Amino acid sequence: MTYVRVDARPSAKRESIIETDAKTYTISVREPAERNLANIRVRELLAERLGVPVGKVRMISGHRSPHKIFDVDF
Repeated sequence: MTYVRVDARPSAKRESIIETDAKTYTISVREPAERNLANIRVRELLAERLGVPVGKVRMISGHRSPHKIFDVDF
């Protein structure tokens, strides 16, 4: 298990993933921050970037915050 910090930016014009530090990412998504849409897309992009299935990425904290912590099971 590895913890990864994410700063999420919903409702962006284009999706992007920027690695700011080791295990810290800034992820911009097109989905709005409502009905959990942005969180789902952030999780999908993080899994894709790390090369693991989406089921191996779990949000630990930050469900309603732009600062999130994910647990990734490699």
